[in-house]
Amino acid sequence: MTAKKAVVLLSGGLDSATVLAMARAEGYECYALGFDYGQRHSAELVAAQRVAADLGAREHKVVKLDLRAIGGSALTDDNIAVPEEETSGIPVTYVPARNTVFLSIALGWAEVLEARDIFVGVNAVDYSGYPDCRPEYIDSFEKMANLATRAGVEGHKLRIRAPLMHMSKADIVRRGTELGVDYSLTVSCYQARPDGGACGRCDSCRLRAAGFAEAGLADPTVYAG
Repeated sequence: MTAKKAVVLLSGGLDSATVLAMARAEGYECYALGFDYGQRHSAELVAAQRVAADLGAREHKVVKLDLRAIGGSALTDDNIAVPEEETSGIPVTYVPARNTVFLSIALGWAEVLEARDIFVGVNAVDYSGYPDCRPEYIDSFEKMANLATRAGVEGHKLRIRAPLMHMSKADIVRRGTELGVDYSLTVSCYQARPDGGACGRCDSCRLRAAGFAEAGLADPTVYAG
């Protein structure tokens, strides 16, 4: 029998590591996909490699893109500072169209692999206000995916799976811990040091620390200071 396959977007952070573990727990043969897109640091790419190996991904592919060519985000333009205090509205760490670009490439690989499921770690509860992390966006992308692909046209429905969508960060940490995720391997910080050390001040660090605290679990993250 052919194993059921899934493409899993894997950034190297807490959420995507949890999603990979969840997909594996559902019995999927997982093909992890990450992107070297010109982000501020490469520590998360190293983390993704560790996580993929630790959680038994069948393959881990990193696609190189240059989103610095368009900029517009604190993560792809060194002239835009990463906020270290809470802000209102859509923050400058939002990378224009990033999830659409990533999911589109994942969709192409899924077709090549004859995989019917794509897993992504977007979340609409404890998140930073990004428009491409909302359920209506995921639903719309799935509809587009089935209109735009040979697989969809031939009746092989493709699904965009976002199992963290309605979970709090604490719930995500608890679920990942149950599934054996080693969060010391992950990097979530927007401005991590080369060794993966976290700033402890950006929005991603605050959400991560609060999630572990609320879950009542030890946070293995090494924060500056």
